[in-house]
Amino acid sequence: MWIKHPIPGIDKPALTKFAVLKPYTAVPAGAADDLLFSRWLVSTPLWAWLVFALALSAWPMASYASSTYTMSDAFQALWRWIPFIVTGGFFFNVVISFFAMLIGTVLGVILGLMQISPLWVIRFPAQVITQVFRNSPWLVLLFIVLLALPYEIEFGDTIIRIPDWMKAVFGLCLPIMANISEVVRGAINSVPSGQWEAAESLAYTRQQTLWQIILPQCFKRMIPPWMNWYAILTMATPLCSLLGVEEIITLSRQAIEAENNKPELLVPFYGFALLIFFAYCYPIARATIALERRFAVKL
Repeated sequence: MWIKHPIPGIDKPALTKFAVLKPYTAVPAGAADDLLFSRWLVSTPLWAWLVFALALSAWPMASYASSTYTMSDAFQALWRWIPFIVTGGFFFNVVISFFAMLIGTVLGVILGLMQISPLWVIRFPAQVITQVFRNSPWLVLLFIVLLALPYEIEFGDTIIRIPDWMKAVFGLCLPIMANISEVVRGAINSVPSGQWEAAESLAYTRQQTLWQIILPQCFKRMIPPWMNWYAILTMATPLCSLLGVEEIITLSRQAIEAENNKPELLVPFYGFALLIFFAYCYPIARATIALERRFAVKL
């Protein structure tokens, strides 16, 4: 049988002069007192919430109105800096993407052909290289290349300087190389095996079969994904700004700093960078879709 023990300070006089914390009676969930806030929330009229929202929105508008620098001034500043941003910035984005795609395509085709080699000593290293660079973050590869490559190379009395944008080309061509390698390997493996068997029955060598029969059929299949990877590469070139390469994002940031870092400049300048990338990459994307539909296998 349970016996209730008296609590000092509550059921009997306190033994000390210290304060005693009395038991707390919790209000069960859903009780009347527990729903006071919900009832107040529901009973508040809609116009009160509209007034509250207008008051919140008026605060940043008042701060913006107190500034003498308007959006018109921001777009005028953008107009002054556009020649510098495009010719000195976006031009290098295109140059980096072009050379990275060129080098990555050449190396990727070689690596892809190595992946289908019947020799294990050739096929296995190619597969390892492809998977390593294909599944590595692009920014990490850029930082590794930046730290690994020297800033200049000396040949006797001749000094060859390596600019930052060229290091960015080397860094971005590595993941492109790996992905193009997979494109080549996948395109070759997509050709029906009967093509190989027919060429073998006609006494074609493996090299003749590959260059005269298989690869001509793969060329159309590889163009759409190749163009798609070029568009992805172009959109990834702003990562080079984190390495100090003078491209469109870096120069946009320098232009904003030259205009005293006005917050009104952020939307016009970076919005222009977004617009120019979209204007460059969207036609490539549309052409990729058109070629994919044109070269699709009709069943």
